[in-house]
Amino acid sequence: MNFLDEAAVIEQQIIADRRHLHAYPEVGFDCPQTAAYIKSRLSEMGIAHRDCGVIDAETNATFEEIGYGGTENVTGVVGLIGSGSPCFLLRADMDALPLQELWQSEFSSTIDGRMHACGHDGHVAMLLGAAQLLKDHEAELQGTVKLMFQTGEEWGCGARLMIDDGVLEDPHVDAGFGLHANPSAEVGTVGVTKGAMSSSMDTYIVDITGVGGHSSEPQRTVDPIMIATQVYTSLNLMFTREIDASQMTTFTVGALRAGTVTNIIPETARLDGNMRSQDPATRERLCQRIPEMIDGIVKAWRGTHVTHDVHTPVTYNDPYLTDELIPVIDSIFGPAARFDPGCMAGTEDFSYVSEKIPALYCWLGTGQEGWPYVHSPEMHQDEAAFKYGAALHAGVASAWLAANSRGNRGGATG
Repeated sequence: MNFLDEAAVIEQQIIADRRHLHAYPEVGFDCPQTAAYIKSRLSEMGIAHRDCGVIDAETNATFEEIGYGGTENVTGVVGLIGSGSPCFLLRADMDALPLQELWQSEFSSTIDGRMHACGHDGHVAMLLGAAQLLKDHEAELQGTVKLMFQTGEEWGCGARLMIDDGVLEDPHVDAGFGLHANPSAEVGTVGVTKGAMSSSMDTYIVDITGVGGHSSEPQRTVDPIMIATQVYTSLNLMFTREIDASQMTTFTVGALRAGTVTNIIPETARLDGNMRSQDPATRERLCQRIPEMIDGIVKAWRGTHVTHDVHTPVTYNDPYLTDELIPVIDSIFGPAARFDPGCMAGTEDFSYVSEKIPALYCWLGTGQEGWPYVHSPEMHQDEAAFKYGAALHAGVASAWLAANSRGNRGGATG
């Protein structure tokens, strides 16, 4: 099977899917129009599918409290092609960003303040293209391909909410694959890394309560702004004294909200921070020390606090699976087009999948060097890249099933 040639035949449909999704972006866990479009396309192909995703009350309350908005709906979609075991998962995320699009095209976002600036519209379109390719060869598949269309990746835990609702079961998933568009990498190239592929992200939203009062008499108050700045400074100092300098770790406060005017010491302050790391042992230690440090500093200055936290682990590319799939990747792109990007500083919630099963997550070149990177309001992609993504999804799934059916462990080949 030459999936790249076959993807070229349906390329215009892949592009049409992407353009439609780009024009109507949705954010968060609840993306009903996007999910409806995916289900409509799967139905057109004759692919069985179901809704998937559930949010527990605690997670919903946390996201509502930290300003992302609460929701009762998680509109993930799961499709199945083939039958029997083994089962291989292909995943695409579908949510957009709360960002005003500045790049002008005939399919620019029609919704103010929302934009597909991370390429998830292309991710969905490429997986829909792969679904068509795999459906066309369904009789030849030696097992089941499960399609995972996921919301809430930008919120850091959409994958977990689908796992909680059984996306990795019925049938049980044995291995999985995903990809991410990189508009700053050349079309026709692919980035593959063994081991840690993306950093973890651990978010801490700290609500500090003090005692407000007149700025001329601070002794009568407990100043929550001063406490918040002490927390920020102390956490950054802790990173320089308790963590091996060779380990990539960062701590950033992206927002500090408090007060109204200069002569009033306010009652409350909110500090929004997040920590990134790439080593699980380092992360575990920091996830213990950060709450300890927050609690100790706030209490030392006679304040009180409530901390809301959200955690996304490291995405880990299984070395055995990576070696197994590299020949398939090379058969589509050619060995010279494959590069090793190392572990990225950003975070990808495919990590929840890679915690549960052997998985591989790759970068797909969708532009050229110097183009705006993801999360930019000017972000755009070369649509010529999308046939490569569809072929890559279909190729790794088909080859892995063939190599691992009936107990085979001979390695997947293109």
